[in-house]
Amino acid sequence: MPTEHWPLPGLTVRTERLELRLPAEAELHELADLAARGVVVPGTRPFGSTWAYGTPTERARAVLRSHWRAQATWTPEEWSLPLAVFVDGHPVGVQSVRATDFALRREILSGSWLALPHHGRGLGTAARAAMLHLVFAGLGATDATSHCYADNAPSLAVSRRLGYRPDGIRRDSRRGEPATVLRLRITREQWEATERPEARLTGLDACTELFGL
Repeated sequence: MPTEHWPLPGLTVRTERLELRLPAEAELHELADLAARGVVVPGTRPFGSTWAYGTPTERARAVLRSHWRAQATWTPEEWSLPLAVFVDGHPVGVQSVRATDFALRREILSGSWLALPHHGRGLGTAARAAMLHLVFAGLGATDATSHCYADNAPSLAVSRRLGYRPDGIRRDSRRGEPATVLRLRITREQWEATERPEARLTGLDACTELFGL
């Protein structure tokens, strides 16, 4: 429930297909239950963080902790916004946005996950497109970035579909083996030049101070 002191729960992005917003407590536990049932295809490791590969209980608790931690540690200088992806009123995953010194740098890094039953339906693209509307049309970002392993084909496909361009690489380790991470970037000008679904943003005016704006 948004309040004068903490208006973030009232921030919402709506499109024809879905809605992005912070989940209420009961919805957060529904989201944790989804994570417990699985978020990655068995035998694959698309994420650098390890939470998605734990036991069902570990996955559920990781989702709960990440949402609580994000709001508890929020500052205008460094923030993380784990927006739940809602379809037909129920959460199906998370589209996150985070930034450091956003008021100065105007750059964000995004990440996401969807529960296994919702893979392959175009929801990852739709959620990222809604997120881009928030950061470019709402927050006035100049750049949005995304990082993924070179073999994470679904994430790469989403980025390319939305107009992201290569922005370099970095070498990482994954399960004790070297792995290549691809950096991708889309600028405000590139986003404005792309065809995108209509989106409606509400609740932002009350939150601008929290973003350092």
